[in-house]
Amino acid sequence: MAHLGDGDLPGYEEIGERLTEEFGGVHAPETVSRCVAAARHGAHEVTGAASPDLVERIARKHLQVLATVAAEKLRQETRTTLGNAP
Repeated sequence: MAHLGDGDLPGYEEIGERLTEEFGGVHAPETVSRCVAAARHGAHEVTGAASPDLVERIARKHLQVLATVAAEKLRQETRTTLGNAP
């Protein structure tokens, strides 16, 4: 996953590849890359370090939240389109 920009940091490219595969039907690779980069930055800011394991856990949670929000938005749009708005 070359567009991560973390090729010089061992472990981060693999994180992007794993999460891109895991969320392939849900998120574009660019979204995964942004989540990994944000998780790495956030972990470093908060703890002073950004181990690959911590970054992967944070990025996965971010992607899960984004998927939940997208599903809820789609559900609401579908209800509105069908005339079933609450």
